Amino acid sequence: MRPYDPIAHALSINRRSFLTKSAYGLGGAAFAMLAAKGLAAPGAGAKPWSQGVLRTPHLPVKAKRVIFLCMAGGPPHLELFDNKPVLKKLDGQPFPESFTKGQQIAQLQNTVLKARGGSFAFKRWGKSGTEVTDIFPHIGSVADDLCVVRSLKTEQINHDTAHAFFNTGSIIKGRPCMGSWLLYGLGSETENLPGYIVLTSAGRTGQQPISSRQWSSGVLPSKYQGIQFQSKGEAVHYIGNPQGVCQSTQRQVIDEIRRLNGGLAEETVDPEIATRVAQYEMAFKMQTSVPELLDFKSESPKTIEAYGIKEIGDGSFASNCLMARRLAERGVRMIQLYHRAWDLHGNLDNGMKMGAQDVDQATAALINDLKARGLLEDTLILWGGEFGRTPMGQGSGRDHHIAGYSVFLAGGGVKAGTVYGATDELGYHAVENVVDVHDLHATMLALMGIDHHRLSVKYQGLDVRLTGVAGKVVNGIMA
Repeated sequence: MRPYDPIAHALSINRRSFLTKSAYGLGGAAFAMLAAKGLAAPGAGAKPWSQGVLRTPHLPVKAKRVIFLCMAGGPPHLELFDNKPVLKKLDGQPFPESFTKGQQIAQLQNTVLKARGGSFAFKRWGKSGTEVTDIFPHIGSVADDLCVVRSLKTEQINHDTAHAFFNTGSIIKGRPCMGSWLLYGLGSETENLPGYIVLTSAGRTGQQPISSRQWSSGVLPSKYQGIQFQSKGEAVHYIGNPQGVCQSTQRQVIDEIRRLNGGLAEETVDPEIATRVAQYEMAFKMQTSVPELLDFKSESPKTIEAYGIKEIGDGSFASNCLMARRLAERGVRMIQLYHRAWDLHGNLDNGMKMGAQDVDQATAALINDLKARGLLEDTLILWGGEFGRTPMGQGSGRDHHIAGYSVFLAGGGVKAGTVYGATDELGYHAVENVVDVHDLHATMLALMGIDHHRLSVKYQGLDVRLTGVAGKVVNGIMA
């Protein structure tokens, strides 16, 4: 089956219309010739799910997979990773207009802006002395494995578009997300599971909705999109065969469908036919691989306790983190865990405590578990939200904030035990070693061995890239 070629695909539409409307006999003859040659789609020999378009890496490969711990809703950097004593002294007083004049503000327009100091104490952790909030004692305990970026900024101030920008580098619908780009470029290291898997969980408050377009393949063929597994109960519904259908019969059906689709693919150059073939094959293989994935008998009570799991498969972030480690072991390229708990416009203090209870222990356990198994060194972990929260109060909470906030990375070739960049004394603007979302994407791709300028797909006459026409690699966070 031919590799994906958008131009050939577009041209084939006209060819198909001509053949269909004007020369049915010619089309039938062509199909008969193809069938006579025994033409079939990849599956018997080729490995459509394991191969990416890049045959050799552009750069030294430091990370083989990504685990993105997405804190949906926008966790407040001023309560977590960015200690601002000056802001605390200004608490309750008018916020200086010099910081906010002409700035984009979400819901605080035409209101009196008052400073709100951080609600929790900070502590220096580990040999690095990295400052982390004391409501994150477990994450603090692995501070020497973290690279905290305190100078990230983004362009979108509303949740859905901010998630889209963080995932795809664009707010234009139809752009591929970062996981789809990785799968497209590098393929997967497993043939028995999807190469890009998404899990979601929800806290007790601040549950900002998440759209499935956040893991869409966009203009890339749909076989590169993320596959959402259920976090509670059966990860994949209807994984077994119905009564009376044996595997050998099912195999025969799939082989025949593959043969027919193979002929059609050669005629039309439609990438979605390749997706169809791959999905049939993947579904068949998952009937064996998914039950094995979900069999946690090999996990010791000590491991389960370390993650803080109350019940395996209970839909919690903790359970999803353990699943993420198991997926990483099995060669899944991109693993995204969304935890919806951080949209804290009000009741921030209690919401933060509950959010910390949800994610602190499990995040640290995942890092420690990967490290103990020798997987952290080539697994890139990204922890953070679509934006931060304002240094001005919004009732008992904080509003959306895009001009400067914090995320952290771990493993996968990043410089451990470091802090990169800074915001101003009130935590409003990123002012030192500023990193934007395109820079973050370019750096993540570089750690995976990809030059972000050279991974693109032609669409409507443009070279579409994850980083668009922007982005620079942040060498300061790379080991």
